[in-house]
Amino acid sequence: MIAGIGGKVKYTRKTTKTMKSHNLEYIPALDHLRFLAASLVFVFHAYHQTVGGWKASPELYAWGFITEGHTGVSLFFVLSGFVFMTIGLQGEIRYAAFLKNRLLRIFPLFLLFFVIAISIGRDHFRPADLFYVLVSNLGLAPTSNHFITGAAWTISIEFGFYLVFPFLSRFSREQGPMYLLRWIGLLLVVKFAAFAVSEKATHMFYSTLIGRFDQFLWGMIAALLWNRYQVRIRGFARLLLPLAAFGIWSALAWQAREASFFLSQTRQFAWLWWGSLEAILWSLLMICYLGARLPWPSWLDRALCQGGRWSYSLYLWHCMVIFLIGHYAGYWMPFKDSLANAALNMALCFPLSLAIAALSYHTIEKPFLGLRAPYLKPV
Repeated sequence: MIAGIGGKVKYTRKTTKTMKSHNLEYIPALDHLRFLAASLVFVFHAYHQTVGGWKASPELYAWGFITEGHTGVSLFFVLSGFVFMTIGLQGEIRYAAFLKNRLLRIFPLFLLFFVIAISIGRDHFRPADLFYVLVSNLGLAPTSNHFITGAAWTISIEFGFYLVFPFLSRFSREQGPMYLLRWIGLLLVVKFAAFAVSEKATHMFYSTLIGRFDQFLWGMIAALLWNRYQVRIRGFARLLLPLAAFGIWSALAWQAREASFFLSQTRQFAWLWWGSLEAILWSLLMICYLGARLPWPSWLDRALCQGGRWSYSLYLWHCMVIFLIGHYAGYWMPFKDSLANAALNMALCFPLSLAIAALSYHTIEKPFLGLRAPYLKPV
């Protein structure tokens, strides 16, 4: 079932069974985009682990969506802001029930990776490391000490957003997008100040809530605009969708050439505004994709939806799979071209990553998802 958000337009489509939210009707297009986000992060890690060497690749700027594929994290954050604001438009959020649902959604799998991280580092374990479960994106977090658990840093940022979202939802429902734009303005002031005092400003913007919070807010703004203008958007979404995709490609090409994340040891002025630009472009693509309602073949629609359902497990497990293949079997490098070698190894690693993600979803995620409950009070 796909519903026009806000109750304005509804249509139906047959989909495979899924563990649906109790607070939002299922929207397959959002699962498609979740799968895209996880896939971008996968190709980013696979490229740099196999041939990229974890350094900037300005000569490959046309492939910026791979060499700077960390942009998938930004898409995840935009999607979070959009989905939860969409839910928030339907009623008042009960704070405790909301946080309980969020804990059931993200913590079982995250805690597994945290335990893996502190187990690997047992010889250097400090009791204070346990506090990093709340701030896995900062300092000497155990999860950041090894590639196989490195992706977990984003979960703490996501949870930081959850802590304040019910309040943001209420105030933006009362005051509209301008309330969120005021927040973005204040964050820009903070970013200028932080840029002036941080020795590694790019890395700080990349991996902290200060640098990422505006991306959630842009996702929330997109939800408000979609709720109000979705009928109009659907009228020209298919025309705008290629332009939105070209905008993302162009921005990532520019970043790969001029402002790569791998220059994070320097202080890049562009990163003051990069997070918002990235989020705006992903928000535009997201609402165009929702509005376009592309007529995918049913088998492809089911596959994309399945990938979206497995996206969280795919996001956390894929680094371990890439590492294991390289460590025990070695990466295959039959070509002279590095991109061709990277593509070959991605083709080998991705199916196995999906298989492990499916196993993880059904073993770890799905049982806890079944414990979630409604948290909306109708307005």
